[in-house]
Amino acid sequence: MSIKDNLLKIKEALPQSVGLVAVSKFHPASAVIEAIQAGQNVFGENRVQEAAAKFDEVRKTFPDVQLRIIGQLQRNKVKEAVRIADAIDSVDRVELLEEIEKQAAKIEKKIQVLFEFHTGEESKSGFQSEEEILSLLERAARGDFPHVEVRGFMTMAPFTDDQNLVRGSFKILKALQEKAAAAFPALNLSELSMGMSGDWKIAVEEGSTMVRIGTAIFGQRDYSNAGGGAAK
Repeated sequence: MSIKDNLLKIKEALPQSVGLVAVSKFHPASAVIEAIQAGQNVFGENRVQEAAAKFDEVRKTFPDVQLRIIGQLQRNKVKEAVRIADAIDSVDRVELLEEIEKQAAKIEKKIQVLFEFHTGEESKSGFQSEEEILSLLERAARGDFPHVEVRGFMTMAPFTDDQNLVRGSFKILKALQEKAAAAFPALNLSELSMGMSGDWKIAVEEGSTMVRIGTAIFGQRDYSNAGGGAAK
């Protein structure tokens, strides 16, 4: 099936309230353009250098396309990430949020972020405790990060066939969102980015507002298009 057919199939199955992030990492600009022409406007990339080269090109023709950085991000990549991205969905430590604020202030840009919470395997990144996140939200609520809009949370479920474990991961994130929203009603923490090609249907059942789907749209990744750099 074509990218267009794959997109239509997924969008028909998604509730209208759930956004779709097409994960285009390791796929060429031509694949992104094909998806745009099929009606997709929001894309996710893991590697900043690859994303910059790809989306600087794509935006010459499609300036309104939205880019979300979804991979673990090192501080030395933040300047470029802030330049190219509409949102950074993988904020996993205090120092990273502070650097995003610093770089966004330099170019007078407001950027959305999601806090990534560790709910699955040990190898996955993300904040390890609710307390860390709640402390940062308190700082955000009092205006410590004027160029950053914290909009919610992201997680990756464990890579397993055990649907109970996957569902449990999503339940943990939903519970965190509800707790944080109650504690900080002035902040809009409505986004829950959870669910990928293999588990997005479970994620939607558990309250996801945004799914990240790559393989089911673009097919298997072409690693020759990986470029030289990484977000992490």
